[in-house]
Amino acid sequence: MAKTLTDRNEIREWAAARGGNPMLMEVPDGSGSRTLLQLTFGQYEINTDGNEGPDRIGGFQLVSWDEWFDALDANNLAVRVSDDPSGGNEAEFEFVEKSK
Repeated sequence: MAKTLTDRNEIREWAAARGGNPMLMEVPDGSGSRTLLQLTFGQYEINTDGNEGPDRIGGFQLVSWDEWFDALDANNLAVRVSDDPSGGNEAEFEFVEKSK
């Protein structure tokens, strides 16, 4: 069974419980750009040596939760997560359009 999270604290707590961190990437979109959102799991340990830039040029970059939530709201998105305690990938999630 899936659960849709819209509350900032719930999303942050869900991600933190799984070692998740917020990431953003700007990508070309016609004559402008758009922002892609992602949650990464285990990235903090990779970047603890001070190398906190993007993983590759033009790639996702770790950002603050406030910046990530602003992008989530700007794109009218929520986070759907599995609330099935029986196993599987407990960090499984998807972005869905936020209900009105």
